[in-house]
Amino acid sequence: MDIDRPEVIAEVARAFAQYERALVSNDVQTLGALFLDDARTIRYGAGENLYGFAEIERYRRARPSHGLDRRLSRTVITTYGNDFAVASTLFERDGDPAKIGRQMQSWVRLPQGWRIVAAHVSVIDRPAD
Repeated sequence: MDIDRPEVIAEVARAFAQYERALVSNDVQTLGALFLDDARTIRYGAGENLYGFAEIERYRRARPSHGLDRRLSRTVITTYGNDFAVASTLFERDGDPAKIGRQMQSWVRLPQGWRIVAAHVSVIDRPAD
């Protein structure tokens, strides 16, 4: 198995960047398009556990649309073969400088393009340097 083929990393990085733009602009349609529309898709959020695409969609449509700006750091995209990748990143928001967020996404290449099949978002107290 080829790990971290540059062209596959580049594809996933573009999808990841599209997701980030949609997230901070609350583009619910694009966010939904980037998750696999399937009952097995899971998103564990900072305060919610969402099982299946329908629950993820309901959450996206109901969440507040303000205060979404954030800064990413330490983003790592690892690919396994041509069709599977994990994207991990840290994020910070100005409104909560004592906290740091963590996000991991499992991406799969499907006929319709790269889609998130599992995601985890959590927030912790900022570790001491």
